[in-house]
Amino acid sequence: MIKAIIFDVDGTLADTEDAHRKSFNKAFVENGLDWNWDVALYDKLLKVTGGKERIKYFVESFRQGFTKPADYDGFVKNLHAVKTGHYTAMLRDGLIPLRPGIKQLITEAHRAGITLAIATTTTPENVSALLEVGLGKDWEKYFSANGCGDIVPNKKPAPDIYDWVLRELKLSPADCIALEDSYNGLHSALAAGIKTFVTINPYTSKQDFTGAAAVFDDLGDLPRFYRAAGLPLPG
Repeated sequence: MIKAIIFDVDGTLADTEDAHRKSFNKAFVENGLDWNWDVALYDKLLKVTGGKERIKYFVESFRQGFTKPADYDGFVKNLHAVKTGHYTAMLRDGLIPLRPGIKQLITEAHRAGITLAIATTTTPENVSALLEVGLGKDWEKYFSANGCGDIVPNKKPAPDIYDWVLRELKLSPADCIALEDSYNGLHSALAAGIKTFVTINPYTSKQDFTGAAAVFDDLGDLPRFYRAAGLPLPG
């Protein structure tokens, strides 16, 4: 009997990745940088989880001639903060809706007494802005643990964020399932010992999901997901 569902956020709850890409580009312009992340480049950058980490990976791998400022970490942190401001504005304007089936899954699982939690590398501000629009101002009532941002030292594919959530929930991996959208996310959850289901998106559709319990285009057909996950919910 599954006691909990643990959700990734970006690409899983909503198709957020292109909004992140556009927000990064706005931040670059505002900071006088001639950087531009097109779709093909961003697809490569997504191998690294975490926005600040992604900026550093870009500089190291694609802008070796860039002269780093004295406070490079502060520069990256500020650049990411500007990007987050643009991204949360898009969320609040309702430009990034939840993916098919997500709101229904959350409300039905919560009503059935299944514990829900979040395990993501995105910032708390991004999570709050997305779910406040998608689920309402009281969105936090649905989740018993909200693992996000920099609360653990190592980001996905390391299992740290899932291990943290499991400790918060006081549950064993066998009690839970995870919902992810990417290779890194899948391997993070699997490394924590959690049975994992994947919903793909345009950026992750060609990734290797060996080890996933099942792979779905989306959760538009929730009864199919419930059956695959063994959840005692409608359908």
